[in-house]
Parts: sequence; C-alpha cells; structure tokens
Amino acid sequence: MSLRFEGSDAYVTTPELQIAVNAAITLQRPLLIKGEPGTGKTMLAEEVAAALELPLLQWHVKSTTKAQQGLYEYDAVSRLRDSQLGDAKVHDIRNYIVKGVLWQAFERDTPCVILIDEIDKADIEFPNDLLRELDRMEFHCYETRETIRARRRPLVFITSNNEKELPDAFLRRCFFHYIQFPDRETMGRIVDVHFPGLRKELLSEALEVFFGLRDVPGLKKKPSTSELIDWLKLLVAEDIGPDALRSSDHKVVVPPLHGALLKNEQDVHLFERLVFMARHNR
Repeated sequence: MSLRFEGSDAYVTTPELQIAVNAAITLQRPLLIKGEPGTGKTMLAEEVAAALELPLLQWHVKSTTKAQQGLYEYDAVSRLRDSQLGDAKVHDIRNYIVKGVLWQAFERDTPCVILIDEIDKADIEFPNDLLRELDRMEFHCYETRETIRARRRPLVFITSNNEKELPDAFLRRCFFHYIQFPDRETMGRIVDVHFPGLRKELLSEALEVFFGLRDVPGLKKKPSTSELIDWLKLLVAEDIGPDALRSSDHKVVVPPLHGALLKNEQDVHLFERLVFMARHNR
C-alpha cells in the first residue's frame, strides 16, 4: 500500500505523529492512539482520511457496545414480525443482516479508514473479541454460512482515553502512539489554524493563563486544547482584550469567561482559593 501521510493544513501534527501513522500503514497494523481528552485523537483519523482521499467509517464505542456490532447484527425481531405478516422476504435471511463498520470496510474494492473511537469505554472483553478480526481481516457470518474477508486492507485507527487497561494480546497487534499535550509553540500553531490573524498580545496572554491553569496542582480536570479554542472564541466574540486576562501587577486573577476552561465546581473553588491566597500574600 503506497500511502503516506504528510500532515494537513487543518490539523497540526508533530513529526513523531506522522512517523507513527506511516509506520502503522507500512506494518498494516491498527494504530492505537492515546492521550488526554481534547488532544485531537479522533480528529487524526478524519484528517488522515481527508489527506489520503479515502472514505472514513466511524465506530463510536459506548459502555454498552459489543464487538459483534462492528461485524454484523441479526435482526431476528424484524424477521419474526415479517413472518407474522406473511412477507416473502423472510425466506432470505440476508434481508435481516445489518452490516457493521468492519463488514462495510471489508467488502469495499478500495482502501478506507476505520475509526474505532474510545475503545476503553466498552467492556474489558471488547478488544479481545476483535483480536482475530483485526489481525486476519476476516470473520465468519454463521447465519449466512459465509466468511467475509477484506478485499483491501483498511487503515484502522483506535483511540483510548486510558480509562481501562487494554489486554496485552490486543496491544501486541497494534502500533502505539501517545499524543503528548502540545507545548506553547505547538499550541500557538493550533490556535493559528482556528484563528488566523489573532492579535499576538491576546494569544500570548491567553496561553499564559491557559498553561498557568493546567499547572495548578489538584485540578480534577485540566483544560484541554478544545476548551482553549472555545475560550478564545468567546474572548474574540466579546471583544475582551489582553489587559483583562492579567492584573496590572501580574498577580494571578480569575480569567473572564473561565467557565469555558474549568468544568466543575471543585476546580473553580480551588482556583478561586489560589487567587485569594495570592492577593492575601501581596
């Protein structure tokens, strides 16, 4: 497969991330992506598909999701109802097979990208139940007595927020990459994609406040990239200048519209106490 990802204008990548994507393509292994929420794990698959001009099939995993749903589901209830109504299509069981994301990808004549998003939300047996299918790129449909094999091997992206440990046997079949949280320079490039022409003074002060918040010890949820983007959007919409983000004596202050950055009352109270203590120690 002579595909190679070189990044895109809409998604800021590091050289290490590009190497990981291309290594997974070369090895024909699923790429397992971990990182803090909001670091662009899901968007990576979308941007790779767009850059390589490949179709994208997405499977967003929930706590109730079963591995079988990614292959196919047999709709026995509909078949029973149709049989009671005398519908002729009940004689062909294929009419009641609902194809999952993997079946749809396997039957394509051209390569595609599969996103299995937040695999750690499902039961611990979920990744084990997909070992053979992702390794051999085939599975058996017992209802129709046929084996479904991938005509062209898809590119598989799997994301995880580290809510659960994944089985070793599953990890052995993946190429792994951890997306480090962006440093200030990389974050500046990310912001520039969303807000080209943003005033440098506002960006500088906003990043100072943002990374200062992330450094506060004891935060239950550190603000992420997506929350910084939301906050900047509000600052621009409300025409809030850089002076409002810091006090004149450079002491820490509660930033305006901080509800876009801090998402629970524990963190808000913690930061307010920090501000109070900073003022008390002047």
